[in-house]
Amino acid sequence: MFFPSGHGVTLSASRHRLEKLIEDRAKPGCDKEAIDRRIWELLGDQRAVMFTDLSGFSRNVAKFGIIHFLQTIYESIRIFVPLIEANGGILLKAEADSLLVIFRHSDRAMSCAIAMQQATKEYNKDTVPEERVLLCVGLGYGDMLLVGDEDVFGAEVNAASKLGEDTAKGGDVFVTENFRKDLKQTDGLEFDKIEFVPPGAAAAYNVRYRLV
Repeated sequence: MFFPSGHGVTLSASRHRLEKLIEDRAKPGCDKEAIDRRIWELLGDQRAVMFTDLSGFSRNVAKFGIIHFLQTIYESIRIFVPLIEANGGILLKAEADSLLVIFRHSDRAMSCAIAMQQATKEYNKDTVPEERVLLCVGLGYGDMLLVGDEDVFGAEVNAASKLGEDTAKGGDVFVTENFRKDLKQTDGLEFDKIEFVPPGAAAAYNVRYRLV
């Protein structure tokens, strides 16, 4: 979210520079192409991005209440954050039951997604049905604008968000075409093309993987 200056909001250096360039871009007669190039020079990078969501979360909150909500959030963070860190991921945001994570390499993102699904399987073995963690994952890869360790913007970011938060079901790992093509290690993985194609992606796939 962008904040106009003078509203008492403290911005990081990268966000402050982005805000200034966007402000310049909105001025009549500006050279938008030159400003766009400058923004990409400052903040552009290629990364893998992960969005996660918990299946049935809203229904369970409505049924079991806010304490159930807090417990589920606590348990999911406890399970997932160590796995994200072990696979070189950076957790940018944790909002309600959703996580936004970036990785330098697609293979590490995929390894992390499978490890997270494995961890939820183990956790759910001894958990009553209403307290089970049912993880949905969406993965993308491509050019993005990184705003410090705060936020990330790009077509693949939007596509991964759609896959993880709106399309995948519990246990699913959905990936974009760009993510699939960037993977170097695909042993044990199968990719089934899905009908839904999120805006910004050429195609999307349901990844079939094996859990222990």
